[in-house]
Amino acid sequence: MDIKSKIILISGPTASGKSNFAVKLANKINGEIINADSMQVYEQFKILTARPSKVDQKKIQHHLFGVANLRSNFSTGHWLKLAIKKIHEIRKKKKVPILVGGTGLYFNSLVNGLVKIPNIPIKFRNKIRLMQKKNGQKKFYKKLLKIDPKIKGKINSNDSQRSIRAYEIKSYSKKSMYDWLAQTKPHFKDSEFLKLYISFDRKKLIEKIEERTKKMIKSGAIREVKKFRDLKSSKQSSINKIIGIQELSKFLEKEIKIDKAKELIVIRTRQYAKRQATWARSKMTTWIKVDPNDFQSWFKKNKLPLKLDQLI
Repeated sequence: MDIKSKIILISGPTASGKSNFAVKLANKINGEIINADSMQVYEQFKILTARPSKVDQKKIQHHLFGVANLRSNFSTGHWLKLAIKKIHEIRKKKKVPILVGGTGLYFNSLVNGLVKIPNIPIKFRNKIRLMQKKNGQKKFYKKLLKIDPKIKGKINSNDSQRSIRAYEIKSYSKKSMYDWLAQTKPHFKDSEFLKLYISFDRKKLIEKIEERTKKMIKSGAIREVKKFRDLKSSKQSSINKIIGIQELSKFLEKEIKIDKAKELIVIRTRQYAKRQATWARSKMTTWIKVDPNDFQSWFKKNKLPLKLDQLI
C-alpha cells in the first residue's frame, strides 16, 4: 500500500489518543491534519473539546480547528465543503491529508456523500411534528406509507424520528427520502481512503478519560465555561452539547462541588465513548480496527518504519 497516495481517516472513541497519533504520523509521512470533530470547530472552546495543543499545531499544519463562532449554525454540510477544499489544497502541495476526529457524521458525509435535501422551513417541520403527535405513531406511519410507499421495510413502524423526517421530505419536496439517497454521490472514490479506527481496551480508555478530565480542570476549563456563560448564548445551540459545560455551570452556581462535577464529566464522557463505539460497529464496518498494541505490526506490514512507542 502506498500510504502517501491516500486520504487518511483516523477515528476512534474520545480520549483514545487520535490527535497525538495523527501528529506523529503526519510528521513521518509529510502530512497535514484536518479536524473531523464537530465540537472542535468552535473557536471559543479549546480545553473542553481537547483541541490539539499550540505545540502540536506548530509541529504540523492543522486545519478547521476553531473556525466557527458559537453563534453560527455550523452544519455537516459546512464542514464537508471546507474539508474537501482542504484535501485538494494539501494534495496540491504533495502532502498527505489526515482527517482526525470522533464525529461519525462528518466521516460518513465524506466517504458516502451528503444527501442534498432542500432546506425545509421550520414552520413546515413543526406542522408535521404536530400532526404526528395528534395522530399517534401508528396512524402517522400508515399515512406515511400512503404518501411514500418506498419507505416500507426500511423504516421501523415505531421509529417516530425517522418517520417524521421521511414524511416532511416527501410532502415538501414531492420526492422520497430514498430517491434523494440514491442520487447521493461522494466526492472521492472509496479506494482513495485509508480508514483507521482506534479501538481501545475499555478499562484503559476509562483511565485515560479520568486523566484527561483532571488535566482539563487544571488547564482552565472552569474559566472557559465562565466566559461562555457570560456570552449568554441560546440554550438550543448545539455547542451546549459539549461535555463539561453543564457540569461546570452547576459548580459555578454552587449547586455541586468540583469533585462531583469531575465525576459527572467522566460519566458523560464514558457514555459518549460508548455511543461512538456503537456507531463504529454499525457504520464503520469497512474501517480497519486497530488496537494500539497492533500499531507496530500494522505499519511494518505496510512498509512504514514506525514503532509503537513513537505513535502512542
